Amino acid sequence: MDEKIKIFLCEDDENLGMLLSEYLQTKDFYVDSFLDGEAGGNAFQNKKYDLCILDVMMPKKDGFMLAQEIRHVDTEVPIIFLTAKNLKEDVLEGFKVGADDYITKPFNMQELLLRIEAIMRRINGKKDKNAHFYQIGNFYFDTQRHELSINDSVIRLTTKENELLAYLCSSMNEILDREFAVNTIWKPHQDFYQFAARSMDVYITKLRKLLSADPNVEILNVHGKGYKLIAPVVEEK
Repeated sequence: MDEKIKIFLCEDDENLGMLLSEYLQTKDFYVDSFLDGEAGGNAFQNKKYDLCILDVMMPKKDGFMLAQEIRHVDTEVPIIFLTAKNLKEDVLEGFKVGADDYITKPFNMQELLLRIEAIMRRINGKKDKNAHFYQIGNFYFDTQRHELSINDSVIRLTTKENELLAYLCSSMNEILDREFAVNTIWKPHQDFYQFAARSMDVYITKLRKLLSADPNVEILNVHGKGYKLIAPVVEEK
């Protein structure tokens, strides 16, 4: 059985904190919840967490200060800010101190869950970053050489094609979150996100054509979520 993902939650609104804790626990997360930045900061020193959710406006110590302290202890743990603030400078400040995501109140619980899942999927993808070679049905994909081959045919991939296909392979037969893929591969400025998303759709179409030589391989659109590369599971010999 997989160990539960441990979430560190610091939210000064007691009712919201309780609702968040209960909701995330029903989704099989382990949650430790704190009501102010000082109490949260002291507790963080004593336990290892997989993800942090921090309110910005808290008594004793705000979320930005707490995030800085967390980064001194753990440089890698993902941080999501929850806040009523939506000014551009506040968003920039959040990312400057090491935020992975930023959600403005009020928000939908499902939205928070999807963002948590996207971040954890990205982290799991990093664990697989040393995988340079994939078998996709009858295709062989060499990520270092940017080569996709089948039978005696070798296709050279562009940098974007190569990177997108590598992420699809790292989550093969599972959903690759659309927002995560756009932000990670294209790294768009906020004003150009839609342009980058449309560009990615074009690359998905290109990859579908390249993979069409094997009828058992396909890239599915998962409405509202992302893409799924479907391919036969190849057992290791």
